[in-house]
Amino acid sequence: MNRIKKTPLDLLNDIYSLAYWMTGSENESQDLVKLTYRSANKETKESDLLRAFRKSYVERFGQYADFCIPDAPCSHQHHLLDSLKQWSADIKLSVLLSEISGLKHRQISEIIGKPVETIRLWLLWGRKLLVNDTMMKVSA
Repeated sequence: MNRIKKTPLDLLNDIYSLAYWMTGSENESQDLVKLTYRSANKETKESDLLRAFRKSYVERFGQYADFCIPDAPCSHQHHLLDSLKQWSADIKLSVLLSEISGLKHRQISEIIGKPVETIRLWLLWGRKLLVNDTMMKVSA
């Protein structure tokens, strides 16, 4: 079965949905969509646009994690913190690309830049984490 190639304009709703699920805010979602589409034109491939979305998200929003103790110098922890932000964002994005955009594991692997087996593992655990997180928010 051949997949229909989408133009950047066709992907606008998907990108906005991804942005909203990743940020949880309409304003931040709009900002993220604007950042993503700044480098796009009508010839931009779907995978390139989704890579741009991923890059924009991690650079702008990350996961807002702060693991440093205020009084202790934490410059050596910045690399670890950046890696954790990237890892967390990639797991969440993998699940959303699968569920919202309907992409196959191989396509997600190409966008994220990780092996297909890693994506499969992330999808397994990421879905569980998103369900548990949602259940915790509903019960609060």
